[in-house]
Amino acid sequence: MTPRLKRNIYRILPFGVIWLIFGVIFLTVEYAATRDYQYTTKGAIKLDFTVVAFALTAVTIVGCLIGTIELLFMNRLFSKASFAITVLGKFVIYSLFLFLIIGITYPIAVSIELNSSIANEQIWNKFSDFLGSITFLSTGFQMMISLIVTLFYNEISEKIGANSFLNFVTGKYHRPQVEQRIFMFIDMKSSTTLAEQLGHIKYFRLLRFYYGVLSESIIDYSGEVYQYVGDEMVITWELKKGISNNNCIHCFFKMKEDLIAKQDWFNKHYGVCPEFKGSLHTGEVVTGEIGTLKKDLIFTGDTLNTASRIQGLCNEVSAELLVSSHMMAKLKLEETFESESLGLQDLKGKKKEIEVFRVRKKNQIATNTQKKEK
Repeated sequence: MTPRLKRNIYRILPFGVIWLIFGVIFLTVEYAATRDYQYTTKGAIKLDFTVVAFALTAVTIVGCLIGTIELLFMNRLFSKASFAITVLGKFVIYSLFLFLIIGITYPIAVSIELNSSIANEQIWNKFSDFLGSITFLSTGFQMMISLIVTLFYNEISEKIGANSFLNFVTGKYHRPQVEQRIFMFIDMKSSTTLAEQLGHIKYFRLLRFYYGVLSESIIDYSGEVYQYVGDEMVITWELKKGISNNNCIHCFFKMKEDLIAKQDWFNKHYGVCPEFKGSLHTGEVVTGEIGTLKKDLIFTGDTLNTASRIQGLCNEVSAELLVSSHMMAKLKLEETFESESLGLQDLKGKKKEIEVFRVRKKNQIATNTQKKEK
């Protein structure tokens, strides 16, 4: 299973779980309220084990379908729309979708109740009665509540990240924990000059698209975005995920390739294609929730400071990617990569020197040599 597929599954499953939980709640309330007269209630279905099992399975599948639609289609469809247009558009689309779901699942549930073929005329007569009953309005209301909660969940998880949201809910980092993590600091080259040339608004639009391009590789190589700080991005991995198949190294160079692939687009819209430099370091950090007015999940420790300082050396030593000796000791680079020790380096604000390595792809080295010869 690829990291991207696994990520999408983990993001979609909570939609199904939310719909399942609300399905259990609504069915329990409905059964308690109508058990003495459910046979005479217009459009009502007798609740037995088979019907309930079908209903709960159906709402779980509906939740997963909505999660799939929301994450894979809706986010793109309304990415440039205003908040009001987004809300109205989603309301209309999901209302039609839920009506279609009711039109499919209700006749099936009745056929289970009557133990009859779905072509039975009695089933469709009951469906017609159901559409004009209070039961239909109740079902629609229940579905809209489930929909609102899942969309609310989606908005929160999009803002703070699905993993962070899950950690907040489970209380994983309510008490600080010590972890071994990898950090990559990415910094755009000549960003100040670029911002002055483009102006604040146009530069912001460039940044937004630039981060969007880089994000694809982060997903593919199991990384997480920890912070955006202006034109700087901090990416992190759990140690095991980051060193597996050299994910953290491949991520950096795949981001480079993705950016080059969009070079013509950037040149057309902004007259320049941004470039970046980066650093990789690993070590212990303390992870926990912090804040009173606003809760946030943060990493603290010398590891981040060191990674940032190493990234600051890139210009001095003309390197695109610098990797600490601590990080290199965890990696087993393939033949496509070449590393070169730059010796012990003085890092600003640190007493001890640290050995750093320049890491490059071999085809990149050949390309740079050809450019120099020309």
